[in-house]
Amino acid sequence: MAADARNRLTGERRPDAPAARHLPAGTGPADPPPPGTAHACWYPSAAPEGDRIAFVCDRAGSPQLWVGRTGDDRARPLDTAPDPVTEVAWSPDGRWIAYTVAPGGSGHTRVLCVRPDGSDRRVLAGAVPGTSAYLGCWVGDGSALAVTVAEPVGEAGEPAEREERPMGRGEPAGRRDDDGDRAGRRGRTDSTDRVDSTGRVDRAYRADRAYQRGKAYRTGEGYRTDRNAPAVLLGADGRPLGDGDPPGDGGLRGDGGPFRDGGLLEDGGPLGDGGPFRDAGLHPVRDRLGAYLIDPDGTRPPVLLAEESAAATLRVCDVSGDGRLALLRRGPRGGREAVVIRVADRSVACTLPVADGDPWIGRFSADGRTLWLRSDHGAEFAALLAVDLDEDGRRTGLREIARRAAQDLELFALAENGRRAALVWNAGGTSEAETLALPGPEAVRVPPRAVELDHEVVTRIAAAGPHGLVTALAGSQRRPGIWHLADASTALRTPWTARDADTVPPGPPPVRPVPTRPTARDGLRLGGWYHRAPGRAAGEPAPCVIHLHGGPEEQERPVFDPLYHELTGRGLDVFAPDVRGSSGWGRAFRDADLGEGRFAAIDDVADCVAHVVEAGLADIRRLAVMGHSYGGYLTLASLVWHPGLFRTGVTVCGMSDLTTFFATTEPWLAESAAHKYGHPVRDRALLRALSPMNRIDSLRVPLLAVHGAHDTNVPPRESEQIVRAARARGHEAELLLLHGEGHDFRRADSRRLFRRTAADWIEKRLA
Repeated sequence: MAADARNRLTGERRPDAPAARHLPAGTGPADPPPPGTAHACWYPSAAPEGDRIAFVCDRAGSPQLWVGRTGDDRARPLDTAPDPVTEVAWSPDGRWIAYTVAPGGSGHTRVLCVRPDGSDRRVLAGAVPGTSAYLGCWVGDGSALAVTVAEPVGEAGEPAEREERPMGRGEPAGRRDDDGDRAGRRGRTDSTDRVDSTGRVDRAYRADRAYQRGKAYRTGEGYRTDRNAPAVLLGADGRPLGDGDPPGDGGLRGDGGPFRDGGLLEDGGPLGDGGPFRDAGLHPVRDRLGAYLIDPDGTRPPVLLAEESAAATLRVCDVSGDGRLALLRRGPRGGREAVVIRVADRSVACTLPVADGDPWIGRFSADGRTLWLRSDHGAEFAALLAVDLDEDGRRTGLREIARRAAQDLELFALAENGRRAALVWNAGGTSEAETLALPGPEAVRVPPRAVELDHEVVTRIAAAGPHGLVTALAGSQRRPGIWHLADASTALRTPWTARDADTVPPGPPPVRPVPTRPTARDGLRLGGWYHRAPGRAAGEPAPCVIHLHGGPEEQERPVFDPLYHELTGRGLDVFAPDVRGSSGWGRAFRDADLGEGRFAAIDDVADCVAHVVEAGLADIRRLAVMGHSYGGYLTLASLVWHPGLFRTGVTVCGMSDLTTFFATTEPWLAESAAHKYGHPVRDRALLRALSPMNRIDSLRVPLLAVHGAHDTNVPPRESEQIVRAARARGHEAELLLLHGEGHDFRRADSRRLFRRTAADWIEKRLA
């Protein structure tokens, strides 16, 4: 077994190892949802017998942990605390339900667990201020839960001070100097700083100097510093996990694999080389990610599986039945890897590139000699692969089990005790599900069995007992609900999942969108869905809102969106396109916006407008643009790159300046975003050129910005500075700051306020 998380010299628990903390009970009454209550249920996880399901439900106004029986309409909350729940996992022995919560809606999540009857609620990880934690898998016997803990560290590897986040409108707590830096430690210079004629620090110089001295990694000859050095996946003793492996062991590429000089390389180049630079040039702060196995009973110390600094993600997806091997998912967006490690010494056995999207990338077979993996290795679209392993976890073969032309395998789960796989394919935005008997190396393959779905999109699928499945469905006519498949082929709505009509607000019926495929000016075919307002005559151009999704790797799906329902109910059409960089259309399409390709993505927005106008759908005189996160950035970029196109814009948690975004976002997000947008030091000129703040003089129309006060992914400063700049130039600009919310608005009252404010703003300006 891997070494536990104790100090190697004193035997005491490591100070950074997670420790459980008991909480008061948080259960609620068992009663069915009253008729007419608009709510949704999602992220199901079933008890081992498959007769009970834990899930997330927002019936009380905030996403909470609930549990219900598959054949009973009674369900009850297990945690009535206000912190939104994001993930759920029932233990294989049935004794615990683990779940992730987002305190205050922020990105600093915690992992909790509770008994199925609601007793013995406790925090397992993420309770230390400044840290965050998220779920991994349970081990097969339910004795331990894998958890990843993120802790910010400075240059010397010590825990870093986190900048306070804005808590309301106006200036956040703490004084800022004229450059926006927080006064105090971050505002000081040192003896090697370069200062300009006004006495201000040259931040780019400081960042570059910090970057050059901060990028150290270990090789067989010791540590060396290199601007182009690879990131390193570290074990509990601080040595890279690749150390000690024979040359090429674990490498799946012709050059001997990714573990050159003991370093773990990203597909897209080195990551972790400098990290996010706070305030565009102060000491780099990185996340140290530690993957642990935690005993929820608290009788044994945590076991550290792997540790990585300056990392984008590190999730434990499975542990083999005998406990010898663990499957990790790591790497930035567009450069994810599956890593099989040997638990005993934390060394790497093999790796394989995997697709973005759902983090649960694969599972081991019962004997641990096959790894079933959802991967786009060497292909445009993700498929189900079988990685044959020897007793030490080394790859001995690679087989393709299931693939579809021009469709991604986006969800995968094992059923029937690992003998069958449940597969969900992305067919241009809609889901197609099937189950497949898993063959051995020499077995005859049996055709898959289709699963009929009541709605367009599957958001999650998981085993439910020895033979069943449980799935979360969403569609154009309803918000998400949970369906049970007792025989893994016929899906039945669970009794406590609301009927379609009860999941949507009162008013006109939901619109069923139409798939639309614009063509960009360079010939690239784009995607999207057009939502026509009810009662609009055919051929009548309508006021239209272009809504841009986040990511940028997200994909627009034909699912009910309360915002779209609000807009179409007011007579406004909505076109939600997939510009280049979106998922679902192949790897080349997803990567088409990298680097300077982002300028083409901005032009895609204008080309989408041209398509719907020329088709006679949208009125060229009454257009608005809006979007969330990256979509908020793209909204701002569209307003200043194509200033005569739109009458107004609404940016929601969007980046206005990519350099200040890198300076203030979460370390893990900065590491991942560097792969998509550019490195905050080496590509600084490109980031400046792509930043809407640097073209603010081109803004011509009113602007509404909406932001969560606790957003740590894209801090509220991004909205504050663009609103100030717009007002300074005489434009109408407002900021709606939602308290108790982070990057995603999870509470019903916040979501309602947001969509009504946005719809009022747009409707007034498109009248």
